[in-house]
Amino acid sequence: MDEPVLLTGAGGRVGRAILRGIGDEYDWRLLDREPLTGQDVPAAVDDAETVVADITDEAAVREAMEGVGAVIHLAGDPRPDAPWDSLLRNNIDGTRTVFEAAVDADVETVVFASSNHAVGHYETERAPDLYRTDDDFRLTGEELPRPSNLYGVSKAAGETLGRYYHDEYDRDVVCVRIGNLTKDHPPREYERGQAMWLSHRDCAHLFDCCLTADFDYEIVYGISDNDRKYYSLDRAKEVLGYDPQDNSAEYTFEGEPKDGR
Repeated sequence: MDEPVLLTGAGGRVGRAILRGIGDEYDWRLLDREPLTGQDVPAAVDDAETVVADITDEAAVREAMEGVGAVIHLAGDPRPDAPWDSLLRNNIDGTRTVFEAAVDADVETVVFASSNHAVGHYETERAPDLYRTDDDFRLTGEELPRPSNLYGVSKAAGETLGRYYHDEYDRDVVCVRIGNLTKDHPPREYERGQAMWLSHRDCAHLFDCCLTADFDYEIVYGISDNDRKYYSLDRAKEVLGYDPQDNSAEYTFEGEPKDGR
């Protein structure tokens, strides 16, 4: 891709994982509501253009969108218990602002960071069995949302906005329902976290696939290839070419790789 990639929410956990993994693969335009520090931006993207702006600032987002080849939209309020006024302003109105700016700037590809919370209530009647290797229940991305909190509602709304802008304006949209990206090894404390673990390496690779693959509108799950999982990776593998390298089963409970790996 010759044009830069706009990365909103660049200073967040997912943004940092992406930049540390594939920062030297693209030219970046980094947008965040706070100035980015050395902890946020790895050396590979020291010279990237940065924009300090709120995602709800339509003029700033439109200006940031000019001349880019694709956008990865991560910005928003990430708190599962965030109040509705913040979710409406940042996660719904902000996402609409990004899609509108992409249409006006003729940016064809939008990668939207959705969340496991958009489908959290599929677990309600099945937990804890679905977190275990002997359970074959899988969510594929074709199911309707069942949010587990208002944050999940806001992410389901973002997916629906993506569907609308694909159908109405022919944008190529992929929504990534991100699992548990909390650290670069699986959590030891609970089965659910191991089942939906996404390593930093696989996170960067998945978003790289989103920037290079051909697709129309897709919903895929963002987890590593864990033995324990209730999210299917089939669409991500078939459509995007996702080839995850990590598996929570390969780690001990202390978070160290087995056999010294």
